[in-house]
Amino acid sequence: MEIIADLQIHSKYARATSKNISIENLEKYARIKGLHLLGVGDFQHPLRRKEIDEKLTEDENGILKTANGFPFLWQTEVSLMYSQDEKRRAIHHLIFAPNTEIANQVTEFLGSKGRLDYDGRPIFGMTSPELVEEMKRIDDKIEIIPAHCMTPWFGLFGSKSGFDSLKECFEDKVDKIYAIESGMSADPAMLWRFDEKVNVVSFSDAHSFWPWRIGREATIFDVPEMTYENIIKAIRTGEGLKSTIETPPEYGKYHWDGHRVCKFSCGPEKTKELNGICPVCERPMTIGVENRVEEIAKHPDGFEPKNSKPFHKLLPLHELISLAINNGMQSKRVWDIYNSMIEEQGNELNILLKVPRENLRNFDQKLVDLIIKNREQNIKVEPGFDGEYGKALLGETQAKLI
Repeated sequence: MEIIADLQIHSKYARATSKNISIENLEKYARIKGLHLLGVGDFQHPLRRKEIDEKLTEDENGILKTANGFPFLWQTEVSLMYSQDEKRRAIHHLIFAPNTEIANQVTEFLGSKGRLDYDGRPIFGMTSPELVEEMKRIDDKIEIIPAHCMTPWFGLFGSKSGFDSLKECFEDKVDKIYAIESGMSADPAMLWRFDEKVNVVSFSDAHSFWPWRIGREATIFDVPEMTYENIIKAIRTGEGLKSTIETPPEYGKYHWDGHRVCKFSCGPEKTKELNGICPVCERPMTIGVENRVEEIAKHPDGFEPKNSKPFHKLLPLHELISLAINNGMQSKRVWDIYNSMIEEQGNELNILLKVPRENLRNFDQKLVDLIIKNREQNIKVEPGFDGEYGKALLGETQAKLI
């Protein structure tokens, strides 16, 4: 049973999220996207929990379902901010719970550590090992996964507040960490170089329900049946973990080094030549994710471990249509083309991953070419840097993608 899952979702009660992230909108656009399972998001927040209780029903396998049968998993994200080794740490972790009873106990524990009503992604002062210890004390079936692990400010390996290894972060609890989440800033090939004995999963960290956000990163499972136990077993063992869907990491805001104001950016080798100094203003550059990977990597570029899983680097369909017709991604014209493609081909991920070129003959050839290039990872990208998103390179033109 192939299950395409996006298990890092936020509710409207988290900061910087759409106020229209309802269960109904998540279900609607998950089906349009081609997703089969979502994380419910922010389950410890009292208002989100009220919405969950009113609109979802749990089955015997720990899966929450809408009235129409769309499935969700108990999931939330917490932010830990603390000091370790005389350095400020800020790490985001995903938490998954197997059923209502355990979700209640997780909520009760988090509530004992701070307020739960001010933000869907609450902040706590406990350390990462403490979080793992307390979650496993409740139930070993609870899963903790470091979220968007390369993000400079809140990723486990982030350059601003992260660690150089899982062991450094989790200490004697590292054997309870079975996977890391790549996020938009990284892909599995980058993380394989760290020589960490964990699996790589990918989820969107969606702050809205729109199809260019939800499912832009996802994990494809191949399990006998959709149960919490089967999903977590695949994450822990790799058995049933088929592949991941990744946004090209070059689109991230901090992929390369540089200065946005100076309009200068470069890769790690050039940064080394420059001793980290911007040649325009002669001040230290903002160091990006690719450089951070080089800093802590144990293996050369191109290394692939024996247990590695394949992955797809894809741009969302809205962005491809926008590029093809040079129209705003949320424009009526882009939506009209998008809706006609969904009506004909079923869902977005089917179009991006599977539909043969000849079955897309009813659509503009330039767009079809982009879809195939996207599938083959042949759309070149000028990397983002210092808060600037990356840019797609289409011949002589550049298109900024958000």
